[in-house]
Amino acid sequence: MKSRMALEAKNCKSLIIQVGKGVIPAVEYQSKMKIEFYRFKDSIEDDIKKSDLTISHAGAGSCLNVLQAGKRLLVVVNERLMDNHQIELAERLALEKYSFFTTLSLLTDFLEGDVNFDEIEPYPLGQTGKFVEFIDSVMGFVDS
Repeated sequence: MKSRMALEAKNCKSLIIQVGKGVIPAVEYQSKMKIEFYRFKDSIEDDIKKSDLTISHAGAGSCLNVLQAGKRLLVVVNERLMDNHQIELAERLALEKYSFFTTLSLLTDFLEGDVNFDEIEPYPLGQTGKFVEFIDSVMGFVDS
């Protein structure tokens, strides 16, 4: 609920959440924001295209889809993964100013902070090869 309030404070009007196999929470609070939940879709491409900001896990495919769509990205790293390559990807995208990142435990604090999503740089289209090279180096397939 605190994350919802933080998003409302940043003038978020609509929130679409893919919960997968997770629990769809009962929305019992008053909100100016339209909130929609779903489990799975064949493609989330339309949701990404309509978004001003996508908050995503740090899966390489998800990040690349958002960046190639020219959308702002906030990456949320799963702290519980062993051999966590998500953090390397999230840190590198943030270093290049293509996204911001945080962890699930710090998400609300991050959203309540002075983050300015307009500071995110557009991802250069046609740079998929460089993205793949970077993922290969993070995974240890090649020297970085």
